[in-house]
Amino acid sequence: MKQSTKRIIGAFGACAWLSLSPAKAGVSAEEAARLGQDLTPVGAVLAGNDEGTIPRWTPAQQRGALKGEYPSDPEIAGEKPLFTITAANMSEHAGKLTEGHKELLRRFPDSYRMMVYPSHRKVNFPEVIKEATIKNATRAALEGVDNPRGAYLGFPFPIPKSGAEPVWNHRVKWRGNTIKRFNNQMIVKQDGSFTVTRIVEDVKFYYANTDIEQPPELKPGADFLRYLSETLSPPRIAGTYILVHEKAGFGTEGRAAWLYAPILKRIRRAPAVCCDNPYEGTDGHQFYDQVDMYNGVLERFSWKMLGKRELYIPYNSYKIATPPTTYDDIASPNHVNPELPRYELHRVWVVEAENKPNQRHTFKTRRIYLDEDSWNIVAIDNFDHEDRLTQFQEGHLVPYFNNLSATTHVETIYHLNSGRYFVTAMINEDEPYDGSQSMADSSFEASTVQRKASK
Repeated sequence: MKQSTKRIIGAFGACAWLSLSPAKAGVSAEEAARLGQDLTPVGAVLAGNDEGTIPRWTPAQQRGALKGEYPSDPEIAGEKPLFTITAANMSEHAGKLTEGHKELLRRFPDSYRMMVYPSHRKVNFPEVIKEATIKNATRAALEGVDNPRGAYLGFPFPIPKSGAEPVWNHRVKWRGNTIKRFNNQMIVKQDGSFTVTRIVEDVKFYYANTDIEQPPELKPGADFLRYLSETLSPPRIAGTYILVHEKAGFGTEGRAAWLYAPILKRIRRAPAVCCDNPYEGTDGHQFYDQVDMYNGVLERFSWKMLGKRELYIPYNSYKIATPPTTYDDIASPNHVNPELPRYELHRVWVVEAENKPNQRHTFKTRRIYLDEDSWNIVAIDNFDHEDRLTQFQEGHLVPYFNNLSATTHVETIYHLNSGRYFVTAMINEDEPYDGSQSMADSSFEASTVQRKASK
């Protein structure tokens, strides 16, 4: 990690204010002083809970290579469940369950269960990310819901005051400087049969990137990551490329996207890579704004902070996310194999998004749950316009110690109306994430993708 990045963070305090609009920036210095004291540097409560069922934050140290290693934690690998939540005892735990989990327990009382393990809070981030996050607390601002300003390198809103701010923490979280990864997917029918789509992705991060000498401001129109995916199989969609320049803002300032379809043999702008349009190759089982749990503009919803809850969420999910577990092992009728997920009790931020009357979206309400230690979205209850729970998203959180990050894989979208479910972000039968590669900016230009795809 470059020391030059660390040295220049302190200089941002002055220049950040010059780029802010009249919107009020950040929290008070007194409130921000809690970061690194009774709050972790990224805003979680440092202490455990009074009952002792949630432990104190004990951050892991960096270990492991950036390439060739699946994530693991040998210290917890042999642990046994403390107890199991079933339809029979659900009422005893209802206050610590999402609506989606309760619905799965009700619908499938003979097969669905949640095995609860001891809780561990080891998620950690590089020092430069934590230091920048502390500085962001007093200088970052959010105009409306899509226009952040004044944040650099770290989480922009460690002490959030509005419903949209935690979602921005999720969107620009530290994941490494670059990453090559598989994002394999499967649609699972009610009988447990499935089809797999293999996708490989290159991602270069511009906002949370410790190799950039002068880390850029998070602001409308500026790229905070660039993304390129190639579909490898099945044959009917193999050779499809999706290119995205992900930006803050919306409309012409926001996301720019291109699609290369083999049948057309050319790359073209793709304005429909947004919101509740179906993601290419998912047969309508995933919207573009469900990638990485929640993705893209926030403008179609009104956002409200509901506060914090203690919740059983998928955590330290190495068993379901890595070999020797296979896709065959994961897929079972109606829901993933309940022997694989690991649930732990953690504190989560709860945010509710309500579809604006003048903005179209399939969902009327989305109730979003974010892990307090990592700012990852780990579950979403999705309600239709008749207030029925129609989809439930679940992200299995995996801490990575090789680059001190955390992400969710696998991720599942349960389609409660059809009985099918969609699983994405799987790497079990391919290679682990590779964070060692250098990626040129030119690799993420439409002309480059056109040449690559035409070979």
